[in-house]
Amino acid sequence: MQTVHLKDDDAGIAAAAEIVRRGGLVAFPTETVYGLGANALERAAVLRIFEAKQRPAWDPIIVHGDSVEMLRGLVREWPEKAEALARVYMPGPLTLLLPKRDVIPPECTAGRDKVGVRIPSHTAAKALIAAAGVPIAAPSANRFGHTSPTTAAHVLADLEGRIDAVLDGGATEVGVESTVLDVTTAVPVIYRPGGISREMIEKVIGRVELAQRPLTDVPMASLESPGLGIRHYAPRAKIQLVHGREEFVAAIAAAQGSRVGAMLPSGWQGSEVTAAVSFAWGEVEDLEVLARRLYEGLRWLDEQRVDLIICPVPRTDGVGLAIYDRLLKASSK
Repeated sequence: MQTVHLKDDDAGIAAAAEIVRRGGLVAFPTETVYGLGANALERAAVLRIFEAKQRPAWDPIIVHGDSVEMLRGLVREWPEKAEALARVYMPGPLTLLLPKRDVIPPECTAGRDKVGVRIPSHTAAKALIAAAGVPIAAPSANRFGHTSPTTAAHVLADLEGRIDAVLDGGATEVGVESTVLDVTTAVPVIYRPGGISREMIEKVIGRVELAQRPLTDVPMASLESPGLGIRHYAPRAKIQLVHGREEFVAAIAAAQGSRVGAMLPSGWQGSEVTAAVSFAWGEVEDLEVLARRLYEGLRWLDEQRVDLIICPVPRTDGVGLAIYDRLLKASSK
């Protein structure tokens, strides 16, 4: 299969929409990462996503719409808390888990009753959904378990020849996936931290909890949410997490003999760091920049053929919690 590279102009969006309507696969930009999209209402199309990504059947897929009205047509309930959050954060990087209607194939939800739905804020993503006229099921556009893509080039590195087209909208803005929130429980539960922080959610609907579940490589049952598997977002190289500059420098020194890569915060340069191949990550306190450049840095260091990536852990408030979540799973053995 030849993967067509489309611009995110009117002609490119029209061509991508036609591919989706006929059951094909299109990678497209969202504000978070690039998604691998197919008609969410067509079982065969959804199954093609799993095949192209080599994604296990136990890992569910989020469904994207272009309006609250479209999302309402996919679920049996739309609670008051969903409405309150939608008014503030939709479109945006927030996914709500809600009881699905039968129009959503069970493969899309890994056989579970709830489907994750969201409205992306990226102009090209919304235009694609509107032009296709159907909701689009879309996990990240990479091989399963690999580092998520934030550019069209990242998509092609993993999936060229396995999908019909990629719609190129440049680099994504947020850089980490959407927050997944179940609002059907007495206390809403965050299953995946993401671009909308816990603090932002609690300002609108009050207290929420973080899901606590054992992490395993191969779950005994299907997962409640994408991204819960223990080994996710991972580059080829091993990742070592450290806390603070002193531990960062010590880890680089201790790894001599290996080809070492470093996710290097601004201002942490120095002679002690020169042994590492460094990616300029950003100011350690600027969580939005760190999130935006996280996957770009991990992929770039992999391209440099490093054996080990040493990465400092930022603070975990705001989107820092999402960064920490991704680093934990990427560094898991």
